[in-house]
Amino acid sequence: MGLKDIVWQRIIGEVLRPLKKSREWKVLVVDHLGTRILSACCKMHELVNEGITVVENLTRVRQPLPRMEAIYLVTPTEESIDKIMTDFGESSKPHYKYAHVFFTAACPDELFQKFCKSSAAKYVKTLKEINISFLPIESQVFSLDYPDVLPNFYGNIQQSRAKCMERMAEQLATLCATLGEYPIVRYNRDHEYVAEFTQLFQGKLDAYKADDPSMGDTPEKFKSQLVILDRGFDPISPILHECYFQAMAYDLLPIENDVYRYATNSGPAQTEMEKKALLDESNDLWVKLRHEHIAVVSHEVTTELKKFADTKRMAGKDRASMRDLSQMLKKMPQYQKELSRYSLYLHLAEDCMKRFKEKIDKLVRVEQDLATGTDADGERVKDPMKNIVPIMLDQDVSPLDKIRVILLLTFAKNGQSEENREKLIKHANIPAADREIITKMSRLGVKIDDKDRSKRSKMERRDRSGQVTYQSSRWIPVITDVMQDTIDDKLDTKLFPFISGQQSAGVGIPSVRSARPKKYGWGKDKSAENRTGPRLIIFVIGGISYSEMRAAYELSKANKHWEVIIGSTHLLTPELFLNSLRNLDSPSE
Repeated sequence: MGLKDIVWQRIIGEVLRPLKKSREWKVLVVDHLGTRILSACCKMHELVNEGITVVENLTRVRQPLPRMEAIYLVTPTEESIDKIMTDFGESSKPHYKYAHVFFTAACPDELFQKFCKSSAAKYVKTLKEINISFLPIESQVFSLDYPDVLPNFYGNIQQSRAKCMERMAEQLATLCATLGEYPIVRYNRDHEYVAEFTQLFQGKLDAYKADDPSMGDTPEKFKSQLVILDRGFDPISPILHECYFQAMAYDLLPIENDVYRYATNSGPAQTEMEKKALLDESNDLWVKLRHEHIAVVSHEVTTELKKFADTKRMAGKDRASMRDLSQMLKKMPQYQKELSRYSLYLHLAEDCMKRFKEKIDKLVRVEQDLATGTDADGERVKDPMKNIVPIMLDQDVSPLDKIRVILLLTFAKNGQSEENREKLIKHANIPAADREIITKMSRLGVKIDDKDRSKRSKMERRDRSGQVTYQSSRWIPVITDVMQDTIDDKLDTKLFPFISGQQSAGVGIPSVRSARPKKYGWGKDKSAENRTGPRLIIFVIGGISYSEMRAAYELSKANKHWEVIIGSTHLLTPELFLNSLRNLDSPSE
C-alpha cells in the first residue's frame, strides 16, 4: 500500500469513520499542515462520502455553524490551540455544537494543560493524537513540508537549530508510527549536527514504541532500516540539469503545487485557451512516464495513444503530433477526456524539449563531464576550463545556470582558490546578490575553498558505467549507492554508524513468510500486495531532488523484497536549492 493510501486510510479509520452518523453532516477544520495532508491524499468527494459537508481553514474568519459538530485536524501549536479556544470562548456563542480535536503529532504538556483548563474543554467530545505530521507526496515519497530548513539547521543561530531539530524529529517519528515501523537507525557522521539530530529522533521514536510495544514487531533478521543524511553528502544531484521527464519538467517549467499550465486549441473554431493539469499519481500515464528519459517520452505517449486508438477503431499513427490529436478530437469528440490526457503529456514533453534546445543543450554535456570526471567516451577530463569559459562568457546563459557550472567545477577540483573563483564570477558577470550562493555552500560541509582543511568522507562509488544508456544522464546520484549498500548489508559502518546500542541486523534477503504487521491495513493496493519484507527509509535534511526520488523507485523495482521509502524536509528544484543557500542567514519559524 502506497504512502498516500496508508495516510488516507488512517484518517478514515481513526478520524472520520468513528464519528460518521447517518444523515448527520460535520465540518472539517484544518490548519496549514492539515490542508496539505488532505490535499495530498484525498479528493473532496471522498470527504463528502465520509460525512463532511465543508472544509474550513482554521486561520481564516469562518461562519458560525452552531448546529453542527466540527472535526479539527491540526498541528498542536499554541496558535492552533488558541484558535480552537476562541471558537468556543466565553465572550461569544460557540462556533460549533461540539468539537472533535485530532492533533497531527504529540501535544506538548503545557499546551495540553492550557487547553484542558480553557472554557472550550466542555465542548470537546474527542481529543486524540493521530501522529500524521508529514506529507505523503507520492506512493514512496514523503516530505516534512519544511522548506525553511536550510537557514534554521545550517545557519548560525543555535536557538533556531534546536527548534528545527525538535520539529523534524517529531515529524519523522510520526512517519515511522504511521508505517508501524521501529527501524534500526543509521546516520551520516560527517556533519556534526546530524548525530545530535539522530539521537533526538531516536528518543522520539522510543517514546512511540513505549506507547505501542507492537510497533515494528518483525523477526530481528528482517528489521527495517532508516538512514539519516544531510544535504551536503551529495551537492551535485540537486544542481544538475536532468533529462528524465519529471525532474526535467520541474526544473525547466513553471510548475507550482504540481500544477502544469499550458495553451491548447479547443472547440470547433480551435480557439486558443489555457488549460491546467495536476501531475500526480491519479493518472496512470504520468506514473508510467515520469521516470522515463525525455528521449523516449514522446514515443511512449504516441504508443499509448495508438493502443487507445486501436481499441476504439480510430486511425492512429506511429508518430502522432499535436495536430494529429486535434484531428482525432474533431472526429471523436466523445473521447475528448481520454485524448486530452495524451495531449497533456505531448505538450509537456514538447515544452521540455523547447526549453532544452533554447537554454540547456549546451550545458548538459559540460555538467555531466564535471560531475562524473570523465567525458562521454569514458576518458578523464583533463582541461575542464576549455569548455567552461565559453559558458561563462555566454550572455544567453542565466546567472543561476552559470553558478551551477561554477559549483560543479569547484566540487570536481575539491575546492578552488578564492582568486580563481573570483575570476570565474567576474567572467560570468554574476550579480553581487548571487555571489554568496557559491561560498555559502560550504556551510553544508562541502569544500569550496582549497585552503579549507576540513575533510568530508567520500564513500566508495559503485561502477555503474555499464548501466548508462544516455550520454546526457551519466551521473548517478550518490544516494543510489547508499540505498543499494544498505540493502546488501555493505554500507560502511564508519561513514554511516548505527545509533548507540544498535548494530547490523544482518538484513539479507527475507523469506516470503516474514511480514510486517498490517496495523492500518484497510483496503488493498496492487503495488504493495506482494510486499512482505522490510522497508528502507531514507531521510535527507535539506531537501531531495527528483532524480533521488526516481532512484528510490528504481531500487524498489530491482530489489523485490525491499520497499524503499524516501523523504526529506522538502522537495528541491535546482532554483529552490540555490535560492535557499542565498537566504541561509535568514532563519524563520
